[in-house]
Amino acid sequence: MDWTEKYRPSTLSEVRGNDTARDALREWAETWDDHREAVILHGTPGVGKTSAAHALANDMDWPTIELNASDSRTKDVIEQVAGEAAKSGTLTAGGQGRRLVIMDEADNVHGNADRGGARAISSLVKEAGQPMILIANEFYEMSNSLRNSCQDIEFSGVQKRSIVPVLRDICRKEGVDYTDAVIEDIAEQNSGDLRGAIKDLQATAEGNDRIEADDYVSGERDTTEGIFEYLDVVLKEGDAETALKSSYDVDETPDDLINWIEDNMPKDYADGELVRAYDALSNADQWLGRVRETQNYSFWRYATDNMTAGVAAARDGQKGGWTRYGPPSYWSKLGRSKGARNTRDHIARQIAAVDGVSMTTARREIMPFLATMTHHCTNRELTVAMAATYDLDAEHVSFVTGSGEDTNKVQSIVEDAERRKEEAAVEHSGGAFEGGSASDPEDAVAEGGDDGDGEDDADDAQATLGGSDDGPAAEEAEGDDDIDADAADEDDQQSGLSDFM
Repeated sequence: MDWTEKYRPSTLSEVRGNDTARDALREWAETWDDHREAVILHGTPGVGKTSAAHALANDMDWPTIELNASDSRTKDVIEQVAGEAAKSGTLTAGGQGRRLVIMDEADNVHGNADRGGARAISSLVKEAGQPMILIANEFYEMSNSLRNSCQDIEFSGVQKRSIVPVLRDICRKEGVDYTDAVIEDIAEQNSGDLRGAIKDLQATAEGNDRIEADDYVSGERDTTEGIFEYLDVVLKEGDAETALKSSYDVDETPDDLINWIEDNMPKDYADGELVRAYDALSNADQWLGRVRETQNYSFWRYATDNMTAGVAAARDGQKGGWTRYGPPSYWSKLGRSKGARNTRDHIARQIAAVDGVSMTTARREIMPFLATMTHHCTNRELTVAMAATYDLDAEHVSFVTGSGEDTNKVQSIVEDAERRKEEAAVEHSGGAFEGGSASDPEDAVAEGGDDGDGEDDADDAQATLGGSDDGPAAEEAEGDDDIDADAADEDDQQSGLSDFM
């Protein structure tokens, strides 16, 4: 039997280390009727978060409902399993009708195939009529709305002095003799990770009545330094060399690390320190730009030198105190703009398929012209032709033109575009559908907006926006004199394009 399960704490009083977190969790449970909020237990793996949750349930006499398989927590599963349990106000079981809903690995829900899982959790914690505990390794991997809807309790790594007595107690219960040296070695190697220490102890004691230091072969786990601990090193404590060497143990790419440092640096630096530090970050950013331009990742070393050693060297001595560091604001901006970027990319994909160009060309060279030419749908016929040619719906037309998606103007343009596509399909069918129309084809053309030249407007749209060299749009795109650059810049700000080119 797995010793981590066999010796899992049955009450909160048996949870080792994290006394402050343990007491805060007990207070959350005892005052739940007053605040009725969910709580997030977060911290590195192996520090006792899940054990504390189950121990609390035993102390409070609360039956539990648990979801801990990342690949099964889709929107439907969450609503059917956890949702019913959390929204139920009274139960016949113990604990005064309470039931504890425990959701492990809550920071991994965003990786599910069903993207509705994260939204379902956010909705659930706001509507729950039962206590809920969300367990996460990475607190900032969770959405802002979810974090703001819950209390949070951080579990830190279990220190060696707390691990040693646990290992000794397990050895006594298992009838295994031991030397202090082997217990110290296991605790040292797994400092911060109580679960890992227990697993190593079981592996070492397997088949042995007595274990000594020579019996323990360390797996030399690849431990990485937490980003918040590293920020203390580079911004407060370490010299240039220490800051550089410590960065090797941080599980962040230089592109992400520079954002962490840049956003948190002003919290500790000021005046001349800040000027020198920003100068170092500027040099680092230039090297990162060369990496993106050349795909030569050997330049990363120069970027890292500047953002770590350079920033640490800019500091005037060591700093004390505690600073509340946070994730880069750039990430939250990306999260807020994710929907717009997805819309932009869908439009670029449609253009690329029709015009036979790359998505980059479509996004950077064609979409800005479309935005200028159809700004607020002022050229209605051209906007209809664009929507028909590239098969755009109201959301996409709104993005390009800057007009509201729900306005009558955009809705009528999409309807006209649909008619044009249907008429074009009938015409190009070679008479296969002749006689099947409820109205005369000429009437249908008239309804679709014939411009009087006797030609089908769908063909005009293809010639205009489908890549023809002699169409009006091509002439307008190629002629610098036809578009005022200042006006184009101003118009782009009115559409959804300006932030994404």
